[in-house]
Amino acid sequence: MEHQTIAEALLLGLLEGLTEFIPVSSTGHILLAGHFLGFQSTGKAFEVLIQLGAILAILTVYFGRLWKIATDLPSSPRARRFVFGILIAFLPAAVIGALAHGFIKTVLFETPMLICIMLILGGLVLLWVDKLPLKPTYHEAMDFPLPVCLAIGFFQCLAMIPGTSRSGSTIVGALLMGADKRSAAEFSFFLAMPTMAGAFAYDLFKNRDILTAADLPIIATGFIAAFVMAVIVVRWLLDYVSRHGYALFAWWRLAVGGAGLVALLVWG
Repeated sequence: MEHQTIAEALLLGLLEGLTEFIPVSSTGHILLAGHFLGFQSTGKAFEVLIQLGAILAILTVYFGRLWKIATDLPSSPRARRFVFGILIAFLPAAVIGALAHGFIKTVLFETPMLICIMLILGGLVLLWVDKLPLKPTYHEAMDFPLPVCLAIGFFQCLAMIPGTSRSGSTIVGALLMGADKRSAAEFSFFLAMPTMAGAFAYDLFKNRDILTAADLPIIATGFIAAFVMAVIVVRWLLDYVSRHGYALFAWWRLAVGGAGLVALLVWG
């Protein structure tokens, strides 16, 4: 049974890394896969804690860029505004996530039908936005005005509902606020760092009394798999969406959400 569980953790970790930064809802995919696999993690912590692997993937791929921003902070108003903008965008999710943590984990995370519906609705929204004749105003993630950053932060709060997608909600928000497709995805990458790190730290704190040493191999397996897969996805994604947009991910959501609904109705 232990080997089977490790294999499931590996599969779910790869799924997390594959889906975290594309607008298809990594949490929704993992919860649905876990539901049909019968995978049960302590306090639903696995699904959140393996996101640290995806965070480290961003840090690895963007290390040079992040280091330059950090060293430019004392002398560059642009760098300071960008960091402040990311923090402002992070704030709404931090507040709502902390206040609604119990409801999210015990109700929303336990409702596979809701996840499938949100996958489908989100796919329709992506198709709609991808076809809008938008004229981008912003082409660099570092140049988003602070009000735009805050608006994107409120869009991110929609992802409290699993199946919505954190990256999907922030990307759609950025596109509607005037960003081009590449800068929208890149801002979503940067915003993921404080958001996912905060969710990781808060969930680890909330589950500190129920996690045991037996949970560590499972979490570590998922973490490593998520890291490797996320590095691959991050290196590929920006160029892809710049050329092709987000329609592929919309159809992906519709397919997974539809298949999940059928499976739930047939097998429960």
